[in-house]
Amino acid sequence: MPFRRSFDCLWCGRPWEVRADHDLEGWATLCPDCLGRADDNGFLRGRLRTALRDRAAAAGTPIDPDAPRGDWEDWYLRRGRHQRGPIHDGPWSMELDEVTQWVDGLGLAGTLVELGAGMGWWTALLAEKGELWLYDSDGDSLDAARSRLMAHGLLAHLHQRDPLAPPDKEVDVVFAAYLLGGAESAEELDQRMSLALSWLKPGGSFVFVEAAPWDGSEPIAGPAGPLQTRDPEALGGHLVASGFGPVEVGRTRAAFVYGEAMVPA
Repeated sequence: MPFRRSFDCLWCGRPWEVRADHDLEGWATLCPDCLGRADDNGFLRGRLRTALRDRAAAAGTPIDPDAPRGDWEDWYLRRGRHQRGPIHDGPWSMELDEVTQWVDGLGLAGTLVELGAGMGWWTALLAEKGELWLYDSDGDSLDAARSRLMAHGLLAHLHQRDPLAPPDKEVDVVFAAYLLGGAESAEELDQRMSLALSWLKPGGSFVFVEAAPWDGSEPIAGPAGPLQTRDPEALGGHLVASGFGPVEVGRTRAAFVYGEAMVPA
């Protein structure tokens, strides 16, 4: 994130103004109190690391060229290199609305986890449903997700952690966008389904959205994944074999595969 001389703290919301351009608070967008708690909190610790990197870059110190940034916002909104023209982008937007309305209509509640939350495209919608916990390995993406939440007046727990790490609690709902399609083999797909299952209480719900091929013109963000993630019937059977049931899997005309898999009570 860029340096900010005045800001509302990303963690507690406290207004703060720094005194000099080298103050770490301005690079982290955190007040001194929250910055001082970085040792005890993964999100704050990630912000501190990012702030040190960005401040060093501004001073001319080389930074890691592989630091993840991503362009998911542009991908969803069909901007920049993801534009395909009105013939493709109009239907894409309609199908994205279709999937969003489907997720919104599920009646999710209780304690929710979003795995691989990224920049928070789905986060504000989920945060309205219950107590939401976000997991992502990229601190910059979590910054964007938190900004999105604050813009909507919503709160969630943010954790900079590998979304494929074992669960640290039992929850009512696991939501993941493109988690299954990121698998590079059927074995890895099984592992990701088992991970989702291990988060959930009996009667819990795994809700997912996956990218489908877009008329041969849409490069999917990330690995295309095993064919099971692009065929609703095959994906449903795979989920049942992994221990879920009942399972509902559908797809839009071209862009998305989506579904809900329940844990037997």
